[in-house]
Order: sequence, then structure tokens, then C-alpha cells
Amino acid sequence: MKFGLSQPMRRVEDPRLLRGKGTYTDDISLPGQAYGVVVRSPHAHAAIRRIDTAPALATPGVLAVFTGEDFAAMGLGNVPCAIPLKNRDGSNRAETPRPALAVGRVRHVGDPVAFVVAETQKAARDGAEALVVEYDVLPAVTDLATALDPGQPLVWDDAPGNLCFDWETGDKAETDRLFAEAAHVSRLTVVNNRIVVASMESRAAVAEYDRASGRFTLHTNTQGSWLVRRLLATEVFKLPEERFRVITPDVGGGFGMKLFLYPEHVMVTVAARELGRPVKWASDRSEAFLSDTHGRDNITTGELALDKDGRFLALRTRTLSNMGAYLSTFAPYIPTGAGSKVLASVYGFRAIHAHVLGVLTNTTPVDAYRGAGRPEANYIVERLIDTAARELGIDRVELRKRNMVPPSAMPWKTPMGATYDSGDFVTVLEAALKKADWAGAPQRKQEAARRGKKRGIGLAYYLEATGGAPTERAEIRFAEDGMVEVLVGTQSTGQGHETAYIMLTAAELGIPHDRIRVLQGDSDAAPSGGGTGGARSLYSEGQAILATTATVIEKGKQAAAEVLEAAASDIVFENGRFGVVGTDRGIGILELAATQRKRAAAGEPATLLDAAEVAEIKAHTFPNGCHIAEVEIDPATGVLDIVRYLVVDDVGHAINPLIVRGQVHGGVAQGIGQAVFEHTVYDPESGQLVAGSFMDYCLPRADDLPDIEVDLIEIPCETNPLGVKGAGEAGAVGSPPAVINAVVDALAEDGVKHVDMPVTPERLWRALASAKAA
Repeated sequence: MKFGLSQPMRRVEDPRLLRGKGTYTDDISLPGQAYGVVVRSPHAHAAIRRIDTAPALATPGVLAVFTGEDFAAMGLGNVPCAIPLKNRDGSNRAETPRPALAVGRVRHVGDPVAFVVAETQKAARDGAEALVVEYDVLPAVTDLATALDPGQPLVWDDAPGNLCFDWETGDKAETDRLFAEAAHVSRLTVVNNRIVVASMESRAAVAEYDRASGRFTLHTNTQGSWLVRRLLATEVFKLPEERFRVITPDVGGGFGMKLFLYPEHVMVTVAARELGRPVKWASDRSEAFLSDTHGRDNITTGELALDKDGRFLALRTRTLSNMGAYLSTFAPYIPTGAGSKVLASVYGFRAIHAHVLGVLTNTTPVDAYRGAGRPEANYIVERLIDTAARELGIDRVELRKRNMVPPSAMPWKTPMGATYDSGDFVTVLEAALKKADWAGAPQRKQEAARRGKKRGIGLAYYLEATGGAPTERAEIRFAEDGMVEVLVGTQSTGQGHETAYIMLTAAELGIPHDRIRVLQGDSDAAPSGGGTGGARSLYSEGQAILATTATVIEKGKQAAAEVLEAAASDIVFENGRFGVVGTDRGIGILELAATQRKRAAAGEPATLLDAAEVAEIKAHTFPNGCHIAEVEIDPATGVLDIVRYLVVDDVGHAINPLIVRGQVHGGVAQGIGQAVFEHTVYDPESGQLVAGSFMDYCLPRADDLPDIEVDLIEIPCETNPLGVKGAGEAGAVGSPPAVINAVVDALAEDGVKHVDMPVTPERLWRALASAKAA
């Protein structure tokens, strides 16, 4: 179909981006701009005794040096956390006031201390090196497992024992009752290792200030301009939002990390106002390791209660979740509301209780990372199920099938309060097993053993829950150059939004793809937007686009009636053309829009086709699927090879299957990265980030990854008109447990019951050696 959906259309933005025609924040240079460099703490915990700015100010080219005391004197507010979480006793969580520049004390390596602005980048760096900061070094705590222990150094004096919050959800009494009557209980403690996000494009910001209007403009790479504008205006500057414009150009990867308001946004904005000229800051990679929010970093103990027939009764979890030194924008929500939402996964638990302790440490703040709580929850559930299967002698596939919610039970309300509208989990599971030749795995294991390798196969069935703002806006304008502009409130960070929105608009309005352009990221151009996060973009923005195209068509019928001199009730619209019923008289939508625009410009009565609508997002979606990994391990060295990896996904209606597969590939790569390679390590004595560069922090390369096979089974979502379920985070949710389940399967005959991520060669070799010694 010319304007149809469900086609593997190549991304329209790729030619521009691949040919270097994109515009990223660091590409933006404004007339007369100055350059800023952040001076950061070299200590994990220290009192600031003195800051001597004179040597920096005497450096040639330096224009200004700002400190936390300067910002405090200006009356600026703190960089806020947007989640006012309550403890389980009803009290408020601890506060971690975060000035953009530290005042009195620094609390992690990389904590901003001063901002040096100069005529050139080199001069700013020279000034930063000349700045004198005297510290009294204090004891630090970086280890999540021991941070709550008595006697540990306190990150915040007002947070006794380093406890930020003590939160619970679910029915504790019913959960405890079901555990008491259970025939079997499986227990397992797992570590979700800390991740450095390492997006391809580092963070950057360029700010300018117009003294005449009193307006600020901030150019920065975000996942949504509107949240940054709101927090910067109302929380930091305490000014109306209308005084701020935030513009986000092309963004090279976000993964959650670029959702937030950061201290550097405040620094450049203040400096631009004070100096009366634009100010630019751009992070280098080493700085990014210290200043970008990190991901994951949980320790969870899970318990699974089963009856005598292997039916799941209840699930109980206790999680230590590292918040770092400060609460980032959404940090407390990630292990609590976001993670617990999917603890039931696709299984028919009768009760669940989750207990989460938010822990403060002298480390970089932790916040949302691809999946944001849902990978962590799915990981403990899928590892527990494999553990229970081995303990009970029940086939792990059979145990899952026995407990999956059937399609006939939909809509299904889980013990966590979520309602699944659709899903056929057994069908998806069986399709994955067939594709993987699961039945042939024992023969492949034997063949590998003859080569001296240990082979294992693992599966994980995941369930994701999309999220985000409760409304979304779209606007369609028929521009003077003949193009149709679609203004959206989400922000692409590489997912292919432009292509998907063009496909959807073309399908509804019958307009050729090359006559549509998508506009995003300017808080002045669109009054509101929910941004991108929680795999929300297509199902949220898609609903807004559908509502807006419907309004365009209705306005078009009135306009066509005026042009064709017919009653509006006699006008029909099909394949981009308005016509009069029963005649061959008609006019195309683009011609009609141009005609009406000319009439309006001439002062004649005319109905313009431009329209804007805000869609209410009444329900979120629950993408799900099955990941299967097959691995081989060399017992002599611990070297792991993922020999096959496949996914069968139900993401509802796939508007563009090519984009969906690409998103799954990327998510799986990040999940494999966490499972096998990536590990953020702090020195326990000094609090220094040991894995502070790509020399020490191992991102997976292309030759580390297998071919990733992706099949789609479309079971349309019933709570939005597009039938889509969201695909952006799904790959990262299912891959860690699939890989670890495969690793444990490979080593189970040697007595290995669990290996924590990342399963590096050393860790696998030690696991085998320890099992043999036992």
C-alpha cells in the first residue's frame, strides 16, 4: 500500500544523519559565545575549606569563575528530585539538597565545585587548573552491600544510617500467609550491577540570555525539552516557565540518562545571564563517567512460594537500591513504582510484597537506564523460576507454562494493581522454543563437551510496562513551502521517531512521505510535551497524531465544501482527496490547504486545515516476549561465547517492523553488555571510580555480540487505537536473565547454582573452581 502501515520502511532521518548533516548540541555555536569548564571534586567525600578564585581569574582569557556561594547569593534553588516518596510508616524520604555547585561539602568524585568561563575552551581549562580548592578529606562509603551497616560514614547527616527511604508495596499479610502454607520456597539473592550509560553523544549545553525580554534560551540534548524547562524555571530560578525556551536538536542516544535536569544546565544559564553573552559547555568522555547518571545498582533477595503442584502462590522481594550521593530527578521511582509494577510478570501470583530500601553512598547519582526498574524486576523473577525448577526437578519450560496467565483471563489484574489488556504468553513462548530448537539442546551440549566446552541454553520470559506523561500533544501545519509539518511532544534520541510519525500521518491523510517533516524539541514551538521515556513515544504521540489528523480531515471537509460549493455533509475523504458524493468532483488535501491559505492571506473567508490536539493517555501498555540464549564456556579460561541469541516479541501492532527489530537489537546489546561485560567499580578505600574510562569499563563491541534473531507475534493492544505496545526498552529487559540462565545451565552439572553479573571470564573461572573445591 502506498500509504500503508506495517511496512519495513527505511528510516527517513538516516541519510541526513549518516552524511554528517545532523545538528547536535555541540554543533551549535552562537555569535560571541564563551566556553565553560566545570571544576569537579577529586574526592568522594570532603569538606570544602577554601576556594581561591584569584589565580583562575588572572588566567588570560578567563571571564568569570562561579562557585556555590555565588549561586546561593543569587537565590537559586537546588537541582530538584521530582519524586516525593513516602516511607512505609508514612514519613517523608530523606532530602539530599543538591546545589548546582557544591556548598560546604562534596559527596562524590566529580561533584561540581566551580564553573570557569573564558573566551576559549583552552583558556577555560587553564583557568580551571589554576583554581585553588582546599579540602578536608572525609571518610566515604561506596559499597551498597555494607552502606547501611552501623558505623559506616554518613553521606548526609540528616539521613541516619545512609537510609534515604524505606518503601513497600503489595499485600504483606496475604503474602506472608501464602508463604506459611507453601509446599516449597525458593530463595535467591542477585546483584544488578551498576552501569555507565555511555551514550554515543556526550551531554552538552549552550545558553543565551536576552536582557531586553528577560528570556533565557537553552540549547541542550534532552529526552524532552518541557521537563527541563519546567524544573529549571520553577525550581531553580523560581520564575515563570514562559521566561525560558529549551531547544533540543538531534540527540545521539539517551537511554534515560538525558531525561533529567543537570547542574550544568543551571551553570550555563546563570553564566549567560551574568556575562551577557552565550555560554557553552560540552562534556568529554572522562567527565561523562563522573557526571552522567548511572543505572541499575541493586541487590535483591527474592523468595518464590509454590504449592505442591508447582503453582506459584506468592513472591516476596527485598531490595537495596543505590541512589548515589544525591537524588536525581526520578531516582526514587525507578526501584519502587517502576520496578514493582512488573514483578508479577506474566504469571498468576496470588500475592506479592516488595520492600525497597533506598541507600545513599558517595557515588555518582543513579537514575533511569533503559527499562528503568523493569529489567531489575524481571531479572529476579526469571532467575527465581529457574532456581525453583532445579530444586523441584520440574522442567523450567513446564514450570513457566503452568503458571502463565492464559489469554482467556484477560483483562488480568495483577497483585501489583496493573491490568493487562492482552497477551498470549504460551504461544509466544512456544514459538521461541521452536525457533531455538530447544529440544535439540541436549545433543548440542554433548557435542560441545566433546570439544571440551560447557554449553548451556537459557530462556527468560519478560513483561515490560510502558510509562510516562498522562497526556500528549500533536500539531499539524500546512506550511507555505508545500510541506506538511507535524509538531510532536516527544524527542527522538535515535529510535526512528521521524519515520514512524511520517508513516502514521501519511496513512491517515494520504500524503506522500516526502511531503511530511517532523518538528520536535522546541518548547516555544509546542506549548507542551511529555518527552521520551518508558517506551511511551509511539503509543502516546501516535494517539495524539490520530486525534489531530481526524480534526484535519473534519476541517478539510468544511474547506472542501467551500471550494467545491457543496454541503459539508456530502464531502467524503479517501486516499488524500476530498470529493463530493456521487460525482467526480474533488480536490487533493495539499491543493486544498494551499488554496485556503491563499484565500486567508487575501482576507477572504477560509477554513484552514491546521490543527492541534492533546490526547489523554488512559492506559499504558505491556509488551512481552521470550528471549533465548545459548552459550559455550571454556572451563580452562572462563571465556564465554554466546553462540545463538533469539527473541520472539509481542509488541502489539508493529507500525514499522524494521524499526522494531532495530530497537530490540540495541536493547539486547545493552542487556548483554550488563550481563557479560560492564561493571562500574569504585575503590572501597578512596571512593575513586576505578572503571572511569573505556580502558577499564568494557562496553561490548560488534564482535562480542551474536547475530540477534527477532520474530514478532502481533497481539494488538486493546487500550489504544493503534494497537501498539511499545518496543524501545524491551530488548534490555529480557536479555540479562536469558544470558545468566544459559550460563547457569552450562555450569549446573558442576554444582554452580548462580553467578552474578557481569559473568567475566575470571568470575566464571572462579565459580567453576569454587564449585569443584566444594
